[in-house]
Amino acid sequence: MRLDSFRDMPLSILQPIPNADSILPKKMSDPSPRHRIGYALSPKKELSFIQDSLIDHANQRGVDLIRIHPTKPITEQGPFDCIIHKMYGRDWNQQLHQFSVEHPNVVVIDPPEAIEKLHNRVFMLEVVTRLRMPQGNEAFGVPNQRVVYKSETLLAPNAIQELGLRFPVIAKQVSAEGSANSHKMSLVLNPNGLKRLKTPIVLQEFVNHGGVIFKVYVAGEYINCVKRKSLPDISEEKLNNSDTEGLLSFSQISNSASNEDEEDSCSDAEKSEPPPLEFVTELARGLREEMGLRLFNFDMIRDGRDGNRYLVIDINYFPGYAKMPSYESVLVDFFIDIVTKKRNKTVGLEEEHQDISHGGHIEEKNL
Repeated sequence: MRLDSFRDMPLSILQPIPNADSILPKKMSDPSPRHRIGYALSPKKELSFIQDSLIDHANQRGVDLIRIHPTKPITEQGPFDCIIHKMYGRDWNQQLHQFSVEHPNVVVIDPPEAIEKLHNRVFMLEVVTRLRMPQGNEAFGVPNQRVVYKSETLLAPNAIQELGLRFPVIAKQVSAEGSANSHKMSLVLNPNGLKRLKTPIVLQEFVNHGGVIFKVYVAGEYINCVKRKSLPDISEEKLNNSDTEGLLSFSQISNSASNEDEEDSCSDAEKSEPPPLEFVTELARGLREEMGLRLFNFDMIRDGRDGNRYLVIDINYFPGYAKMPSYESVLVDFFIDIVTKKRNKTVGLEEEHQDISHGGHIEEKNL
């Protein structure tokens, strides 16, 4: 073909040859890194929390859940992006602390020293009294309670008055470290019941609340309030009956309620209006910041004497999330959020360090 023949070619044919890189097969982009979440839980807790549905959902979202054996060095079982745990004991706490010192980029949920503050019911609810929230229509607080260390105190004729309490009261173990014994509670109706208690014991005034309890679950930024059936209200007639033994375990009360008024109790729970969402959210955020914890729930009741007053009666670390609707997506979102924020923070610090180093190099050349 002669060179002058190009003059007659259509412009559509006379196009520049594309860049060679644009016509070669493109290299596949690297897949997103998977998030490695280590968990150290008791066998009972692992059975209830690490369910197949959670494992499957996590796997689909790029999250690997890896069991940590507490008796083996953590460093030999990694690497990890985040560690969640509900283990107790000095050996575990020391190992976790040492691991955190050596691997500061691994997020530990949550610090043992912060968790331990919830293991003693004498001090557990003090965090609620320290909160400062904007005053709205709703008020919050804690029930009146005392701790008794000596049995003689309970045997005094006017023991309940001398303690500054009123019947009925709930008797709770001082320790709340999660053992079966720590969950045992009783309702004390009169002095006869007081005499049967073993010390040390925490006595918390029982407040009628319509047989409904509000459980507020917190997982990082996620907050959810669910209603549950609770102990029924105590009538004056039952309270003034001094012929009774005056001490009922919670299991006895629950069985009695289910046998007598199960339909009424369920109906009351369904009809009960939950607290305003804004109020619950502010309260949960306040507790989260004050305690320095990201996995917890708290139990709250509505004071039967004042519909706008709510009482926090218990706080639990790493509660039974599996009882919560759609817990799989909630927890996996939490894991991804924690790791993503940590990685972004690490990248930001590295870029800042590079900028500082680069700036220093320029200054040296200009000297």
